[in-house]
Amino acid sequence: MQSTGVYWIPVHNVLEEEGLEVYLVNARGTKNLPGRKSDVQECQWLRKLHTYGLLRKSFRPPEQIRMVRTIWRLRDRVVKEAGRAVQHMQKTLTQMNVQLSNVISDLSGVTGMKIVRAILAGERNPYELAQLRDARIRASEEEIAHSLEGHWQADLLFELDQVVSTYDFHREQLRTIDRKLEEYLATLPDREPVGEEKRTIGQPLI
Repeated sequence: MQSTGVYWIPVHNVLEEEGLEVYLVNARGTKNLPGRKSDVQECQWLRKLHTYGLLRKSFRPPEQIRMVRTIWRLRDRVVKEAGRAVQHMQKTLTQMNVQLSNVISDLSGVTGMKIVRAILAGERNPYELAQLRDARIRASEEEIAHSLEGHWQADLLFELDQVVSTYDFHREQLRTIDRKLEEYLATLPDREPVGEEKRTIGQPLI
């Protein structure tokens, strides 16, 4: 079978469940071999190459590893989507002349999100907002207040509210995904020590 897109996966799973040894091959390794004619069907060409032992079987991890990999890849996508939401928040704030990025390094941190949520709740006084500053922030309350003298436009505030909701949704997704990932990881067998790891402490190398 050629690993084309994701179409091969359900067929591969069925054949594997029936006890057949399935060779999954990369299409790039079959197209550059000499001897193929244009009128030969792909399946016939693969059968011929396999008969001659010219196909290299691709590694496919066990099912338990594949389950972990699926959730891990999903987590990576959600993390990237959450990052894009933070960038969108920053862009919207900048359009309102709110320059928080000049005084805090991470808008999605404790101070940044407290201030953003307070703005969405209706607070406009920059000094009141600056008091939400976390003690670990290097910038003073005066510096933060100066960065919060924005132009509060209704359309941009609505946009900011929607983006924050999207960010919160992704954060909740990540919590759910992490729980599922921990559940799958717990089912994996412990790795057996190999090589030097089998040596007891103080045992000399041979």
